[in-house]
Amino acid sequence: MKQFKILMSFAVSLLLPFAALSAEPKEPEMYSYATYFMCAPDKEDAADELVKSSYAPVYDAAVKDGTIAGWGWLAHQTGGEWRRILYHSAPSVSGLLSAQEKMGEKLDKALGKGADAIATGCPSHVDYIWQFVAGSKPVGDNSPRGKASMSVYMECDFTTEERADEIVKTVFAPVYNEFVGKGQLTSWGWLAHVVGGKYRKLATMSAENYDDLLKARAAILNKLFAEGDKKIGEEFSSICGSHEDYLWTIKHEI
Repeated sequence: MKQFKILMSFAVSLLLPFAALSAEPKEPEMYSYATYFMCAPDKEDAADELVKSSYAPVYDAAVKDGTIAGWGWLAHQTGGEWRRILYHSAPSVSGLLSAQEKMGEKLDKALGKGADAIATGCPSHVDYIWQFVAGSKPVGDNSPRGKASMSVYMECDFTTEERADEIVKTVFAPVYNEFVGKGQLTSWGWLAHVVGGKYRKLATMSAENYDDLLKARAAILNKLFAEGDKKIGEEFSSICGSHEDYLWTIKHEI
């Protein structure tokens, strides 16, 4: 019996290094809390100015002290009823919510008793929490994305949506990456729904200007769905069969 225990211990000691080698390193996680505002067009400039003068110092400081990983304010260029996005990112959902509370207290002090141009000009909103799944920029990379951005909000079958993630990471990602560079895309990303409304996936692209953005997008779609494996395209479309497109101008981002 004693000999058996010794042999078992020896076998386990031999297997441990291989188990360590076979374990894949876990990708760092990143989440974004995005608030999509419905605004009166004639009051949007005031909201933009308030973000620049009062929100930016608070949010920038939160990035600097590590409360959040990044944040941004985006303006509607083309698309549906959403007119502005305010978002912030953190490595966990609890981090997002904690940061929101901390920054909210500081904003209350900064704004004082003055009128909040966002509350008055953009009186309604919807909130989403997204999880980063794949993209051209590693988690934690806050380098500029450019000024022109496109978001594709997708309705997907939640029972098979993980397969859509797999297709993006293994088939779509290499094609997207081909079109990242000077005069093309600045970045692309694929995010998954955590909390929010009907949209289950979010595909993003950005570039220095809309001409570069739209040309790169057309080339990517052509390569994926015209030249690529049509069965994969059909499978992806069967999972995420409906979507809504927006073009956003990135006003401020860090």
